[in-house]
Amino acid sequence: MRLDENPKPASPPARTPAAVTRSVPNFALYGDAADPDWQGLVQFERITERSSAFNWEIKPHLHDSLIQVLYVSSGGGEAFIDDRKWPVRPGTLIVAPARSVHGFHFTPEVDGPVVTAAQRPLENMAAAAAPELLDTLRRPAVIAVHEPSRHADALMPLFDAIARETQVHARGQVAAGMALMTALFVQIARLGALAPDGGGVRTRKAAQIEQFRALVDARFRERRGVDSYATELGVTAGQLTRLCRELLGMSSLDVINGRVVHEAQRELIYSSLSVKQIAALLGFDDEAYFGRFFRKQTGMRPTEFRLHARRRLAEEAARGEG
Repeated sequence: MRLDENPKPASPPARTPAAVTRSVPNFALYGDAADPDWQGLVQFERITERSSAFNWEIKPHLHDSLIQVLYVSSGGGEAFIDDRKWPVRPGTLIVAPARSVHGFHFTPEVDGPVVTAAQRPLENMAAAAAPELLDTLRRPAVIAVHEPSRHADALMPLFDAIARETQVHARGQVAAGMALMTALFVQIARLGALAPDGGGVRTRKAAQIEQFRALVDARFRERRGVDSYATELGVTAGQLTRLCRELLGMSSLDVINGRVVHEAQRELIYSSLSVKQIAALLGFDDEAYFGRFFRKQTGMRPTEFRLHARRRLAEEAARGEG
């Protein structure tokens, strides 16, 4: 396989049928029931391992809080991300952030590494160490890499290091895994910068969704409604909801509430703030109302979630140190 000094996006994408994303399942990993993915998860596998179990057809789905990177070293097929279809050939690098609807049709010869990580902890590390990576972490991308370059040459050693680290089960595994993922995204950002359009997957609809998500990221603490976001985007609330259902398989209100819940979970797990303080931080005037909202979205009271999540993290740490 030759790697490319000037990688270009895979040749002209075509639209997927809109119906393909109208009802989108949410998985932790494809084929596994969704599970809390706020932990510092980093997982490595070969593309063929999961795709062969599904007859090389990974139907459109999303991960609530997980980001995936695939690097196709042999074989090929097609990748579906949001509302676009892309040809996949050897040397194709694919980034599918959390909440992006993605699926694949592979040939039986396909192989290459795929890594999955919890997006929120990865963004936290990037925000502290390399804030310029946040756009790369949040934006779907398909980059064709065919000829040698120092950035492309760094990819496989990083994938190999991530694979080794996921097998270590030792002290500091989460920190090491996240550090390696950050280094991987440094290379992805460099390769994307060489591509004519940055390797981005952007149609008008995809751009609108990206803009909506960016607005939600910036203002979710203000507890703004769908109408407010729609007005700022220059569409009606109904149009925004239809767009979200078509591309994301969920309503615009689900997108807003999901962002609030993810931030609430992060604060409950990693901060020492009280539930009342977290409620105020997220724009809730009433702690009790925040509790009802959180329980409706997650099935657990905030205090229950905090206890459960921290217990799981402690168990993971104990296993790593054992």
